[in-house]
This record gives sequence, C-alpha cells and structure tokens, in this order.
Amino acid sequence: MRHVDRTKSLEQLDGERWGDPPADSTSLVRTVHKWRRRPVGTLAPHELARLIGQNVGLTWLLPLSVEILREEAAEQAEGGFVDGDLLYAVVTRNPEVWAADPELARELRRTLSLFTDLSRYVKQEVEDLLASLPADI
Repeated sequence: MRHVDRTKSLEQLDGERWGDPPADSTSLVRTVHKWRRRPVGTLAPHELARLIGQNVGLTWLLPLSVEILREEAAEQAEGGFVDGDLLYAVVTRNPEVWAADPELARELRRTLSLFTDLSRYVKQEVEDLLASLPADI
C-alpha cells in the first residue's frame, strides 16, 4: 500500500497547485481548495469523505482512509463508532479506481471484513463494491 506523508498537503503530494477558486465559487469549491492546502494528516474523516466524494486526491486519500477505516473497525469491535460518511465515500468510488491499485483494493477488502455492524445502506454499498472487484483482489 502506498505510503502517504501525512505532513504534506494534497498540493504538495500531487505537485498540482489549483490557486484560488473563482470569486463566484460555491462554498464546496472554496472548501475543497482550502483543504487541498492542509496537511492530509490534519483532515478529519468527514473532510476526507467530502474530498473523496468529489474524487479529489484519491491517490493519496484512499490509502489514508483505508488506514482510518481499519482503526474504526477495530474500535467498532470494542463498541466504538464507525464514521459512515467516510466508509460510504470510500466504497462508492468507481470500481476502476480499485482495480487500478490491486494492493490497496486487497487491503480494503480485508478492512471491510472487519466491520460487524453496518447500516443496511452502507452494507449494500460494501457488498456491491466487493462484487464488482476482480476475484483475485
């Protein structure tokens, strides 16, 4: 799985500077621009979910999110809370994203198997994703 330097921003990691958003941008666009400048290790799960939902920085944010989800799965086993937004954002990415990174997809599959109590909506999305992955992943 790709190592992600949590001290760097998406702009630093991907080497792409977006500049300031247009003056008439929506709050979502302004927020995404702002979050791209923050170190990825400082992004909260709901912020990661929003960026992933916009298909921003997937190369860097998906490995980080799988790590977070693995931690949440372990906490859930001890009675903890699962951030359904992050889980939903991760499992609803295009299956081609996962097929392009089989190692990460295998880690996601292992991580998803650790969850024991998901809402039926998220559980269905998980099942759909798993069914869409190649058998060797």
